[in-house]
Amino acid sequence: MTDSVLNSSKTVYYFNRVSHPAYLKYMHGHPDIELYKFKNESPEVDVTAIMSVAHAYQIDSTRAAIPEKYWANEGLLKKSPNLLVVSTSGAGFDTVDVDACSRAGVLVVNQSGANREAVAEHALGLILSSSKRIVETDRIMRKGDNIDRESFIGDEVAGKTLGIIGIGNTGSTLAKMCIAALDMKVLAYDPYLDNNKIQSYGAIKVEFNELLEQADYVSVHCPRTDETNGLFGPMAFKKMKQSAYFISTARGGIHDEDALYQALIKGDIKAAGLDVWDPEPPKSDNSLLCLENVIASPHTAGLTYRARERLGSWAAEQLVGVLNGKRPSRLINPEAWPLFKRRYESLFGPIREGHD
Repeated sequence: MTDSVLNSSKTVYYFNRVSHPAYLKYMHGHPDIELYKFKNESPEVDVTAIMSVAHAYQIDSTRAAIPEKYWANEGLLKKSPNLLVVSTSGAGFDTVDVDACSRAGVLVVNQSGANREAVAEHALGLILSSSKRIVETDRIMRKGDNIDRESFIGDEVAGKTLGIIGIGNTGSTLAKMCIAALDMKVLAYDPYLDNNKIQSYGAIKVEFNELLEQADYVSVHCPRTDETNGLFGPMAFKKMKQSAYFISTARGGIHDEDALYQALIKGDIKAAGLDVWDPEPPKSDNSLLCLENVIASPHTAGLTYRARERLGSWAAEQLVGVLNGKRPSRLINPEAWPLFKRRYESLFGPIREGHD
């Protein structure tokens, strides 16, 4: 099977599911591609056999979705001599060792922007719901008839200051929503974008501590990396206003959950809206889930029908393009391109520049 797969096709594999049937439809329209599906519990010998000849790995972005042994790390790459590209199912790439892939000449691509509206809308929903205490009042109304309305006075959002950590696809979409609908002032901390780019989103570029000190709402939209892991710890929450709200639809681990819990019970900040956890899903006895001033969702911000369709179709189109020698538009590690190109040409012949 190994020789026939390698010589006759471009081999792609994934675990459990793809984002949308649109992915499968597009891939099945390309007869030169062999697509293999595995489950987490599939016999390892079967997985390894395909891994040893595969050219592409469509990997889940969510750490809890697949066993760590199937993350795209140094160990997996050693078993995958023909691997050319790892494509994540979403914007995140928590399950991929980008540096290891770059050293091996393996491209890493994501689907950044496919669910930007869905996640931005969810973040805005958390901002509004926590400010107006909608979840708290919903809970109390279901418990009894004697409700003290004065105990649930909320905050208006209009005209307040929003601080965005990472003003990329989702962060910039949230900024536009909040400026247009709520006339909010938007501050942005993003060391990878210059002042002109941030201004084009209607935001003001500031340093991290400046944002924490000024923002009424802090919304996190950066990837989880070595640089951002634990970015929000005790000192960060101490710098925020006591009247401030913390919102995260990014990735668990960017904020320290214990530090956030302490900040909330001590009154260092007012409330939080959380869609991401570490680990995921969180246990039902997670201390944050015991607080009335926390709104929680189980990493569902990007889960809309339209977003899922885009994720599936974008992933398939980009992956087929890479397997045809096209430089991808959502390339995480451009430094890997020269080695990738040499490896690709050793397998499939010369790349024609601009080939689609």
